[in-house]
Amino acid sequence: MQEPHNQEPIEEQKLSEMEDTLEKQHSGASTENTERAEEGVVIPDLEQQLKEAEIRAAEHHDAWLRAKAETENIRKRAQTDIANAHKYAIDNFATQLLAVMDSLDAALAVENSTIESLKDGVELTRKQLAAVFEKFNIHTINPQGEKFDPHQHEAMCTVESDIPPNTVTQVMQKGYVLHERVIRPAMVAVSKAKST
Repeated sequence: MQEPHNQEPIEEQKLSEMEDTLEKQHSGASTENTERAEEGVVIPDLEQQLKEAEIRAAEHHDAWLRAKAETENIRKRAQTDIANAHKYAIDNFATQLLAVMDSLDAALAVENSTIESLKDGVELTRKQLAAVFEKFNIHTINPQGEKFDPHQHEAMCTVESDIPPNTVTQVMQKGYVLHERVIRPAMVAVSKAKST
């Protein structure tokens, strides 16, 4: 009789083990299903994020291309503006000189002109030209009697004189300054001490 009594605990133990195994299998399957379900949710979510990132990348690339094209257009416009500025820089000055040319043409068109009328015409034309020079800040360098300045004067010769050395004794050709820049130095004779 003891044998059946011993069998009960063994059967109970086997039954308990089987229940544990079933529970483990069931819980493992449910965990696996949960993980798969979560992965199923995660995978579409990652795919959505990838699509959004690709869209943003395409937008940024497009914006970069547009900015690059705009920069290139600005550079080309600037080059054109600079070229035109160089090409037409003296446009206004040239327009002002046309009046001087018209005066000279009118003087030459007169057939029976006297020396007096020619002289008057030349004086008026010179005044027109001087007005144009003044308007564009072109000033005369006429250094008669001034100290020699190598930045504005070009010494053509030296002359022995009683006046202090390095003084301009004669202006052979006037010089001109545009704003502060010398565009043509005055050609001058400069004094030097008399040799004894």
